Amino acid sequence: MSIYVGNLSYQVSQEELTKVFGDYGTVKRIQIPVDRETGRSRGFGFVEMGSDAEEAAAIDALDGAEWMGRDLKVNKAKPRSQF
Repeated sequence: MSIYVGNLSYQVSQEELTKVFGDYGTVKRIQIPVDRETGRSRGFGFVEMGSDAEEAAAIDALDGAEWMGRDLKVNKAKPRSQF
């Protein structure tokens, strides 16, 4: 399962996000989607942690936390719906 991280600064890097979530366990993967037209971050991302307990700890600690001038929205990612 992944964690959805919303309201990210458009300047955030994978390394910065890894460092923040690394305080709560092993970060297996970070994905920050970028806009095809501008190449700029779309303001959200996904984080995969090493275990469900680490994911829960990160969500509890970071949901609503202020980081880089923004209040983060952090929760379990929902599966992508198929059309």
